[in-house]
Amino acid sequence: MTDDIIMEARDVTRDFGDFRAVENLNLKIKKGEVFGFLGPNGAGKTTTINMMVGLLRPTSGQIFIGGESVEKVEKGTIGICPQELVLWDFLTCKESLMLMGDMYQVPKEELKFRVQKLLDDLFLQDKANTVVTQLSGGMKRRLNLAMAVVHQPDIVVLDEPSEGLDPQSRRVLWNYIRSLRDDEGKTVILTTHLMDEADRLSDRIAIIDHGKLLRLDTPTNLKKEIGEGDVVEMKLSNPDKKQEVISILEDMPDVHSVVEIEDALNVRALDAVSKLPQIIDRVETTGVHVLDLSIRQNTLEDVFIDLTGTGLRE
Repeated sequence: MTDDIIMEARDVTRDFGDFRAVENLNLKIKKGEVFGFLGPNGAGKTTTINMMVGLLRPTSGQIFIGGESVEKVEKGTIGICPQELVLWDFLTCKESLMLMGDMYQVPKEELKFRVQKLLDDLFLQDKANTVVTQLSGGMKRRLNLAMAVVHQPDIVVLDEPSEGLDPQSRRVLWNYIRSLRDDEGKTVILTTHLMDEADRLSDRIAIIDHGKLLRLDTPTNLKKEIGEGDVVEMKLSNPDKKQEVISILEDMPDVHSVVEIEDALNVRALDAVSKLPQIIDRVETTGVHVLDLSIRQNTLEDVFIDLTGTGLRE
């Protein structure tokens, strides 16, 4: 294993009875990167990271951390922030962090300094002496993250970190995740089904669906993969004629693809703005009107749709 690879999965499969949650997964995670697992709920993301941190044994295959088998790795190497909050209701924020640090045997003076810094960094200083039951949902999530990193692990694992967060808490969290990488050189692994979270935070993204790795690349490369160009989303006056409209549009030059998403069509085309009049004319030859229309650049959701044929939140 090369020096810059901190974690590796080799031919990893996990079955639960007859259900295969992860199938033949191979990937390498680099030291000091934010690595995102992107996929819908139930795609196998949580199962994958639980195996990668040693909480769950693969049915077959191997996981390595820093060249060692995951079972041999010191527990303090990894900090885990699970999707379900794990907090002590009747301790304050400060007490929770001190207790967690004690468990990892962080020296007392160093621990005090770390706890103070975490409370500052995650905007919890005003709540240092507030018991957990009195915190808002966003504060509990931020405290949970602080508890996962109080012992300064090399690898920080975040499972759906933004689940249920308000926009302000999400911004605090995203900035903190970036600082873990940029200022502290940590490797951050996160699972998410939020496109913008994966896109903005991750250096590289593994797109997973039905337990299989579909693609692994940088967000920019993934978005390029489905062709330069724009996406035109349109709603039609007569959804029954969708197939006829799709056939007509697919015959147009420079139209890469036409995909049906719920009650709309996504038309991917080079320089779509200049082609809009032609696109609309073509649609109307079938006797159908365009009720609503928008244009945007490719997103990771388009990549996902391109790979799977369905949207991410179905």
